[in-house]
Amino acid sequence: MFKPWIATVAATIVAAVTAMPAAAADAYPARPVRIIVPFPPGGAADIMTRALGERLRQQLGQPVLIENKPGAGTVIASDYVAKQAPDGYTLLMAASSLGIAPSIYKAVNYDPIKDFTPITLVASVVHVLEVNAKLPVHNVKELVEYMKTSGKPLSYSSAGTGTSTHLEAELLKTMAGVDMTHIPYKGSAPALTDLVGGNVQVMVDAYASSAPFIKSGSVRALAVTTARRSATLPDLPTVAESGLPGYEAMPWLGLLAPAGAPPNVVKRVHAATQHALKDPALIEQFHGLGLDIIGNTPAQFADFIKLDAVKWAKVAKASGAQAD
Repeated sequence: MFKPWIATVAATIVAAVTAMPAAAADAYPARPVRIIVPFPPGGAADIMTRALGERLRQQLGQPVLIENKPGAGTVIASDYVAKQAPDGYTLLMAASSLGIAPSIYKAVNYDPIKDFTPITLVASVVHVLEVNAKLPVHNVKELVEYMKTSGKPLSYSSAGTGTSTHLEAELLKTMAGVDMTHIPYKGSAPALTDLVGGNVQVMVDAYASSAPFIKSGSVRALAVTTARRSATLPDLPTVAESGLPGYEAMPWLGLLAPAGAPPNVVKRVHAATQHALKDPALIEQFHGLGLDIIGNTPAQFADFIKLDAVKWAKVAKASGAQAD
């Protein structure tokens, strides 16, 4: 015999179980949130993420812990975050190399589109083309001419094979029709050390990490890589206007969660980030680091990642750049 109270209890249990994920998402965050940075401490991405993390702590009401997992052109960190629970407690401060790596490495265990939930494109990074100060060149045109007539290839350093600093130099090399030898490092700091020491002659790097060396005169900045001049360095020309027309590269940093992150969690982190990015003190700090704030929507960021991955896949193919 059917008893109505059984149906009522069952319905109540189903409703409670169904509501659990939503309730958990609404309560987010209930514990510390981690942001994984795919570069060593001290670089532009690390500096920026720590500054943003402090504001997110204030907005979310929980500690925001920054963890550095460098190596393999940011693949190590990206692969790590892709495999974490999609609960919003582990996020990735992704870089341009997120979409570059699949075109560079023979085996990448994540899909930059399918394995992540975009939250927001935080900022574009001012990258500069720079040389050791002893190299007798002062602009892009002179650098290209020097490379064509020096008799042997110059060496250029990067923050790692497959990083944006690697592919941006490869794009310059291909467009200028010159040869350069790539020397990859695990991060910007050691790459800069060898540029300053003269062990390599050329580098594309974030202004944030290169600024002290540029200001001291041990490194000479020739141009910014973006299509337009940077507000941070208004007197420094672009690569395109100073010797290589058509050149453009916009490195970026943005927040991602593992695929399947609850919409309410994405909305909460997105809202907290947007609020943080309007903080005048943070804006000033970002500009000091050579960063232009963007802060778009999750949907806009998703579309951007798709287009950016296609662009750099073409560069990788044209350059023949590969990593084990």
